[in-house]
Amino acid sequence: MHRRDFIQCVGGGVIFAATAKAAWSAVTGDDVWIAPGQTEPEVRRKALSYAILAPNPHNMQPWLVDLSTPDEVVLRIDPTRLLPVTDPFDRQITIGCGAFIELFCLAAGRLGRRVEVSAFPEGEPDGRLDHRPIARMRLSEGATPAPLFSAITQRRTNRNAHRNAPVSQTQIAELVGAATTEGLLAGGVVQGEVRDKLRDLTLKAMLIEQSDRAANNESADRTFLGAREVAAHPWGIPIRGGNIEWLIGLGVVSRDGLKTPGSLAFKGQTDMMRQTANSTQAYGWIVSSGNRRVHQIAAGRAYARFALKAETLGLAIQPNSQALQEYAAMAGCFRDVHAVLAPKGGRIQMLARIGYADQVPHAPRRGLDPLIRSA
Repeated sequence: MHRRDFIQCVGGGVIFAATAKAAWSAVTGDDVWIAPGQTEPEVRRKALSYAILAPNPHNMQPWLVDLSTPDEVVLRIDPTRLLPVTDPFDRQITIGCGAFIELFCLAAGRLGRRVEVSAFPEGEPDGRLDHRPIARMRLSEGATPAPLFSAITQRRTNRNAHRNAPVSQTQIAELVGAATTEGLLAGGVVQGEVRDKLRDLTLKAMLIEQSDRAANNESADRTFLGAREVAAHPWGIPIRGGNIEWLIGLGVVSRDGLKTPGSLAFKGQTDMMRQTANSTQAYGWIVSSGNRRVHQIAAGRAYARFALKAETLGLAIQPNSQALQEYAAMAGCFRDVHAVLAPKGGRIQMLARIGYADQVPHAPRRGLDPLIRSA
C-alpha cells in the first residue's frame, strides 16, 4: 500500500485521532460526556462529573479526590499518571489540574454553589509534585451560573488539519478576553509573520519530540489502538474507529510502529504533523508573570475558559505544548518561542492552534469512581 493511500485511509493521521466521519464504537469512557452527574445524588459528585471532562496532557486524567470532609473536595495527584520525560517538572500536569478546578467551579455554580479554592494549602513542592494537596475546594450556598458551563460537554481537543477559513480578529479578542486575568496575559495572532514563525516553530518542536526516542516512546506507550483496547483503557491517546480498526488488525498500525523510524505508522505521524502545522489558521497563548505552581494552576483555569469559549465560537482548538516542554532536546524551541511571544519576560504556559476543522469525537474518560479515594 502506498503511504499516501494509507494516510487517507486512516482519516488524516495515524497517531492522534480519526476524523469525525469515522464510525467510532460506543465504548466505556464515552458515555460520561452525556448528561454528567445525572444519577449522582450529591452535589460534589455532580460537579466532579463535569470536572473530569477537563483537558489534560496526554489525557492522563491524573486527578484523585478526597470527599471525607462534608462540603469540601481535596484534590491530589495520582503519581502513576505523570509524564516524566516530556513533563519532568509536572508543569503540564499541574495545568491540567487547573482546568479540572475551573470546570468543577463552573459546574458547582450551575448547581447553586460557590467554591472557595485554596491552591496548595499545605505548600508548593519545590520539585516534582508529591502527596500534598493540589487544592482544597470548599462549597457554600449561593452562586450565579456562568455562561461557559454549557460548553463543557461539547468541548473537544481537535487535532485535525484546519480548513482554509480565517479566524477573525474579533473571535481572537473574545478568546483572549476569556483567558486574561490578573497575573496572566493571553494573546493571539491570525496571520502575518508571527503566525508563520509559529507554524515553523511548532512543527519543529513536534518533529523533535517524535525523533527523541524517550519522548516518543512516552507518547506511544500511552496510545491505545482499536475500540477494544480503548474500552479497556479509557484514558491516554485513543486511535479507533472506521478503517483504522482494519489497519490495526492487519498490524499496519501498531505501538511498535509508532516507535520505529521508517515505519509506515511513523511516517504517517510525521506527515500528519506537517499537515496540521501548515494548515493552522491562528494561534493563542497564555503567559504568566512567574512559574510557581499557583501560576500553573491559574493558567490551567484560564486555558479551560479559553477552550470553552472556542467551542461557543465554533472553533477547533488543540494545544501545541511541545515547544514549551523542559527537557534537553527541546531547549532551542523553548528559547525561540519565548523570544517570539514573551520578549519582555514571563513564562508561556499554554500555546494552542485555532481554526475550523471537521469535528472529532470526545476523548474517553475513566468515570468518577476511580478518582475517589475517600467517601
